[in-house]
Amino acid sequence: MSAETYRDAWGIPHLRADTPRELARAQGRVTARDRAWQLEVERHRAQGTSASFLGPEALSWDRLARRARLADTARRCFTALEQKDPETAAWVRAYADGVNEGLTETKHPSSTHPAPEFARTGLAPGHWDPWTPLGVWLATHILFAGFPAKLWREHVATHLGPEAVALFAADGPGTAGSNGWLVSGERTTTGHALIAGDPHRFIEDPGVYQQIHLSCPEFDVVGLAVPGVPGVAHFGHTGTVAWAITNAMADYQDLYRERLRRTGAGVEALGPDGTWHRAARHTETIHVAGEDTVEVEIIETDRGPVIAGGPEGLDDGTPAALSLRYPPRVTADLGFGALLPLLRARRVADVDRALDAWAEPVNVVQAADTEGGLLHRVAGRVPVRPAANGLRPVPAWEPGHEWTGWHTPPRAGLTEGVAVMANQRGPSTPLGVEFAAPHRADRIAALLAGKERWSASDMPAIHTDTHLASATPLLDHLATLTTETTPTTETTPTTETTATSLTPKAAALRDRLLAWDRRMDADSTDAAAYAAVRSAVVRRLAAHPALAPAAVAPAYPEVLQPWLALVPRVAYALEHLLRADDLYGIDRAATVRAALEEIAGRPPAGPWGDTHRLAPWRALPDAATAHGDEPGLSGDHDCVLCTSPVPGLTDRAARGPAARYVWDLADRENSRWVVPHGASGVPGSSHHRDQQPLWLDGELAPVVTDFDRLTKESDD
Repeated sequence: MSAETYRDAWGIPHLRADTPRELARAQGRVTARDRAWQLEVERHRAQGTSASFLGPEALSWDRLARRARLADTARRCFTALEQKDPETAAWVRAYADGVNEGLTETKHPSSTHPAPEFARTGLAPGHWDPWTPLGVWLATHILFAGFPAKLWREHVATHLGPEAVALFAADGPGTAGSNGWLVSGERTTTGHALIAGDPHRFIEDPGVYQQIHLSCPEFDVVGLAVPGVPGVAHFGHTGTVAWAITNAMADYQDLYRERLRRTGAGVEALGPDGTWHRAARHTETIHVAGEDTVEVEIIETDRGPVIAGGPEGLDDGTPAALSLRYPPRVTADLGFGALLPLLRARRVADVDRALDAWAEPVNVVQAADTEGGLLHRVAGRVPVRPAANGLRPVPAWEPGHEWTGWHTPPRAGLTEGVAVMANQRGPSTPLGVEFAAPHRADRIAALLAGKERWSASDMPAIHTDTHLASATPLLDHLATLTTETTPTTETTPTTETTATSLTPKAAALRDRLLAWDRRMDADSTDAAAYAAVRSAVVRRLAAHPALAPAAVAPAYPEVLQPWLALVPRVAYALEHLLRADDLYGIDRAATVRAALEEIAGRPPAGPWGDTHRLAPWRALPDAATAHGDEPGLSGDHDCVLCTSPVPGLTDRAARGPAARYVWDLADRENSRWVVPHGASGVPGSSHHRDQQPLWLDGELAPVVTDFDRLTKESDD
């Protein structure tokens, strides 16, 4: 036997081979069969060449990928991996070889799983180099730590004052998070631990996670793989040990303001020693479908690659240049040395040792084994440097902003047999600046406390909980509205107050919302009404003259603009803004009253799910998918069922659970999982969207690991 491919009822690939290297080749091959178009898009994104077939909308990303040196960093990391860990390097190379074999099959006219997007674009699948999986991983996670938030903090502090940084502190629109919880054996019906959760990411079609089963004499693992990357990095179960992660919200990337000047020989940057140093410089050409090619100047200083601006400043002439310093560019290590040891893990101690090699993204990890071992720790590389580096861009020409070592990843324990991770302040607090609001974590902990013993079948009720604790500040404001408005303590001579009574419709809407159960269910008309009032409040606050100075974002690259947009920032910081002692003299009572009257006059026509619909990202949408009838969703940004709209901008949800899982340590066959779409990335395939009904209903598909219960597909 070289390698065998099996499928279960959901089309999920189950692979069996004689060696890890043969298994990696089989994983690459089956991924190319199932996800050829997705792999092609990810390869181009890693190289900064996606505009060549996706057009000008992809140009901003390609510029960032080129200027941040993503492909070059991936090459460096693979070269270092070959020297330090040749076994893992050969394993990654085998995966890339398998991808190339699978892509060759998709080109054949008789292929049973063609990718129609290739025909639409006239594109042929390209070649994967051994370093390409590292490039895909890096491109997937370069924005994961949210370094553009430092631009927002500087922007809002400059225009609204230093106190605005805390006012607007919230989980930003570009970050990704997750829920995860570990229940020890003392709190389960079987006496063995359970691990459950759901990663929250942008929902893509095909999905960002691939359910897979990898089996060879050395290991047998089920888990969620990242298409384009071998092994199972984030969520896995080996039969005797299981692990899962959430984003630790750590700060491990720095932005430096650079002073650059052109010389006859190239470009120089002013260093912290007060002298000018030669910067590496060259130009690259980006091909753009349907438009002229674009030249991009690539500059790298001693801090890192310049990702915005240059010697002449930003595009609007503002004198600025920003370099990005990120760990793999400094260390030539992307943490791939952890991947094989994770697959081979038998106990929690093995997972723990493997994670010592983890680099990025920085995660909170939970693990449990069949012998009662438990693990709750942070994994990843965070530099030691001054606190100022974490807040905003720092001047490269001033001393005191250098990296001086690496933090020791913190560890944590369990409380009453339970550990919860939901991007809140927790074990990773010393490593971060901003964290998610505690609502999801608090709600999960409260739900777990409500029952003495838990089983795997109980977990979907937690996955799908829709209680919205963050509604409290707005509802508190509604509760203070009376039939007459009197000037508040916030009133200033320039503040306008409303001196009229609530209309009967507004009073009725207020009373209805105050009686609402605070559940963001798709079929709830009360949830729709609350969301409409919330959006109206957000829009009115964002439009207030007091916040106007922050409304115009600096001319940074388009790909960074989501972190700088005022409306989303107001939306996600609404709790802080409504509870602050003062908000720049804004009469919030009057703002809430006006929003209530607005929605009372034009209430939503239907329930929350009518407007709160899934909005998955597709690299190549057609007319049907761009305006298609995507399903309505329950949940909201701060619910455990985290389906994130952008209040004030759209009710549609581009982010949500990219997978759900339950790992049962008593019996792996009792584990469950689901993804938003299906195992296949090929439109029209029977397994392209067959899991979506489960995902929408909060149900999970069974994890099958017995090859005798599977259907053999082919011999490699």
